[in-house]
Amino acid sequence: MSFPGPNRNDNGNPFTNPGGGRRDDRNKGNKGGNGRQGQQGPRPFWQSPWIWVTLLVLLAITGFQMFSMGGTQTINTQDGLELLKDGAANYAEITESKQTVKLELKEDFHKKDPDTGKDRNYGKNVQFYYVFAQGGQISQAVQKADLSKGWTSTVPQTSILTYLLTSLLPFIIIFALFWWLMSRMQGGAGGMFGMGGKKSAKLLEGETPDTKFADVAGEDEALQEVEEIKDFLKDPSKYKALGARIPRGVLLYGPPGTGKTLLARAIAGEAGVPFYAMAGSDFVEMFVGLGASRVRDLFDEAKKNAPAIIFIDEIDAVGRKRGSGMGGGHDEREQTLNQLLVEMDGFNNDTNLIIIAATNRPDVLDPALLRPGRFDRQVAVEAPDLAGREAILKVHAKGKPFVPDVDMHMIAVRTPGFTGADLANVLNEAALLCARAGAQLIDNRAIDEAIDRVMSGPRRRSTGMALDELRNTAYHEGGHALVAAALHNTDPVTKVTILPRGRALGYTAVMPTQDRYSQSRNELLDQMAYAMGGRTAEEVVFHDPTTGASNDIEKATNIARKMVVEFGFSSQLGAIKWASDDDQTTVMDGLSPRKYSDRTAQIIDDEVLKLVETAHTEAWNIINENRDVLDELVRQLLVKETLNEKELAAIFSKVRKAPVREVWLSNDRRPDSDLPPVPIPEKLQKSMNQPLEGQQPNQNGGATA
Repeated sequence: MSFPGPNRNDNGNPFTNPGGGRRDDRNKGNKGGNGRQGQQGPRPFWQSPWIWVTLLVLLAITGFQMFSMGGTQTINTQDGLELLKDGAANYAEITESKQTVKLELKEDFHKKDPDTGKDRNYGKNVQFYYVFAQGGQISQAVQKADLSKGWTSTVPQTSILTYLLTSLLPFIIIFALFWWLMSRMQGGAGGMFGMGGKKSAKLLEGETPDTKFADVAGEDEALQEVEEIKDFLKDPSKYKALGARIPRGVLLYGPPGTGKTLLARAIAGEAGVPFYAMAGSDFVEMFVGLGASRVRDLFDEAKKNAPAIIFIDEIDAVGRKRGSGMGGGHDEREQTLNQLLVEMDGFNNDTNLIIIAATNRPDVLDPALLRPGRFDRQVAVEAPDLAGREAILKVHAKGKPFVPDVDMHMIAVRTPGFTGADLANVLNEAALLCARAGAQLIDNRAIDEAIDRVMSGPRRRSTGMALDELRNTAYHEGGHALVAAALHNTDPVTKVTILPRGRALGYTAVMPTQDRYSQSRNELLDQMAYAMGGRTAEEVVFHDPTTGASNDIEKATNIARKMVVEFGFSSQLGAIKWASDDDQTTVMDGLSPRKYSDRTAQIIDDEVLKLVETAHTEAWNIINENRDVLDELVRQLLVKETLNEKELAAIFSKVRKAPVREVWLSNDRRPDSDLPPVPIPEKLQKSMNQPLEGQQPNQNGGATA
């Protein structure tokens, strides 16, 4: 496994993410969140499940009583016929549909129970059943009986109440259960399906956060951009006197974990105004119109408590371009977006209400959302630089005990590209490791292990790896390290290990000496050769490469393709961007449509293959030229398992460097100029804390000749 370094800025560098290679097949602020957002008002009585349970029990009891026979006892058919024959009945009622005969007797009917042997009193009101074939016999028996009150035949009619109970009661019960379940699923949305009420109390209650600008470290530029918003909310008269209008909306964009939400809380905390926080997904519901209603409710409540700040996190969930995707878009999301656009452009200039939104994908937002008058200002919240990382580490180090020799500056040097969340995770992992080991103080070994865990995962203690595979892994990682040491535009190798970690059987780490925001063509070519070093070492030594280099090949291919289709590093295709990042349309099979011809696609494939093969050849030449150095590196790896920067520097002191590449010309008709660039002024170099030309930076941030 190979690492080009822990620098994980996604800023055009296609090879900055650590991970892959040889593999096996922050936020601080208001403690209470949004103040009272967790408190909900009293629920209506009809939402209580006990009300419905009690009602169902009462209905069941009432129905049972209504359908009970009112005390009429059932006797045998034989006994009933004998009672009629003996003239013991005063009145008889024949119900044909139920095939029953009810008798009103002159005296109580007693009979010995054959099961218990006891005499049983059936009373004066009895009934017996008969089958259809006995209808004639029953009719004759009733007619011949001496009935003082006579007899009758009835056809029962179903009452309205009985019909309602038998027909509608099951549906009422099902509907009541469905109502209760949906109310529980909506989380107290104020009514069934959230209709007729607001989402929850947290959407309509704001409280001033405790977060201040002092809690936000490493984002000085972003703080400067939002400083005037805090001043405007505190004292708007200063700006109104000059005719200035504060931005109505501020869009914070950047990678995850850089502190966008923390920055929004700090603005509200510094200004001392209510803070209404909501996620973009909270506006989008299954039923059309609910999202727009919630937007109106949120803005209406914030206006009542102005000056205030409304913060919408992950606004891309509701603010995506309208009409994008298959089917023309999402009706509910687009209606919600339309209402959000109206609200943002609808409040008066005198209303001290500011909208702050955060997203990781500003490229997918609707243009109407980004126009002046809505999100007037767009602030990039990027991964911090060296000084920013050190400041963030000092913030998160508060309350943690460290040994005296722990240097936050050196930790910042070793973590280029880390976000605030990553740095907080590093210190937290170090604290957990020390607590697990029973240590009282956090030391450098724990921090070093924590950095490795954040970058590539936890170490695997047992893998049962065979000795020949362990040696193969050592040559693979040694090939990466050797190629990186022999090239001229790679970062220094800081660690090589054959200890499995995460999905990797081993890894090689390189550390940039300074933060970078762009890369040259030669640097990309070096990274491709460095990625192919592990596979090449397997070919040269064992003549039988393994599948462990699959991730390295993928990285090299991605770099080569980006060089051709995005960066314009192909003399045949020219400085044309053949790939489109903002194209959201898709074809039916889910693949992005191609905007170039088949012939161009063939040239792209040929150029990519040429670049990868050239990098493979460069790695092959370096390894064959320095085979003795590679073997020594593997010997020490098999004994020590992990080699640090000093040990590697001693081994690579005998490395024979690769030849410098020839100057690349984008076109033969545009020859290279012999005039050198102007020198960087010494004053500028000192002000930027950069080494003077002709000097190399060291680990402590200084320079050596």
